[in-house]
Amino acid sequence: MDNNIKEISRGNKDFPWFLSAMDDAPDKLYYIGNFDLLKQRAVAIVGARKCSEYGIQIAAKISKTLVYNDVAVVSGMAAGIDSAAHRAAINQKGKTIAVLGCGVDVCYPRTSMDLYKKICSDGLVISEYPPGTEPKPWYFPMRNRIISAISEAVVVVEAGEKSGSLITALKAAEQGKEIFAVPGNINNEYSIGTNKLIQDGARIVTEAEDIIKGIGIVPGAYIKEEINMGKDERQIYDVLMRKGEITLDEICVELVKSPTQINGVLAIMEIKGIISYRLGKIFIAKF
Repeated sequence: MDNNIKEISRGNKDFPWFLSAMDDAPDKLYYIGNFDLLKQRAVAIVGARKCSEYGIQIAAKISKTLVYNDVAVVSGMAAGIDSAAHRAAINQKGKTIAVLGCGVDVCYPRTSMDLYKKICSDGLVISEYPPGTEPKPWYFPMRNRIISAISEAVVVVEAGEKSGSLITALKAAEQGKEIFAVPGNINNEYSIGTNKLIQDGARIVTEAEDIIKGIGIVPGAYIKEEINMGKDERQIYDVLMRKGEITLDEICVELVKSPTQINGVLAIMEIKGIISYRLGKIFIAKF
């Protein structure tokens, strides 16, 4: 076994009690990194692998807010929302825990090797599967029960109708955990799952601090930046906030202005960091 990999069995005094208490508790945990992170307050951020730029930014925003309030970020290191949450935590020098659906010595997806190494070094990577175990589709639904078990609450950022993150939310409900969901455009396929969760009783997220307050922490470490905008910038910003993702042409129609009028304002907003471009034509409001 790799010298960096350690294992702990159920029955060991250091095995987390909240995992032992599960009906389907893992017999062993394999891990790389700081196992003591399992004693820290933690919240899971999960969502779709295929997601929007809006979803990525919201996941990062929530992750940063958790870190600022000394809460560890838990996720599954999958592409999309999971990776965005982990990266934001690491970039803010916070703590993050990755629960894998493969061996802890297997980086999946392969393209996330840099993220995997950083979590191993500065956070915690855990799995119930022995080292060398390659990922299988049925391993991921199983690992989701561990994601929810080690977290006080689960936040679903974006999820399609059959997203695996909905399984995490279901497990969280069975375990008596708080479930939060970020609402989305009803025409967006990535919002079907989250909007359904809200319809079924999940707590709606209107700002990142909702989660902090929801687990009994008074937000104090993070102060929102006040965005200084002129009248034209504010009009565009309001459209972006209402629509989520929008093209230049759609902005022009909304505000009844020409592309020439809008382009200049967008350029200033990009310099200020208020918006970003996706695929060269989609504008996302940052908040």
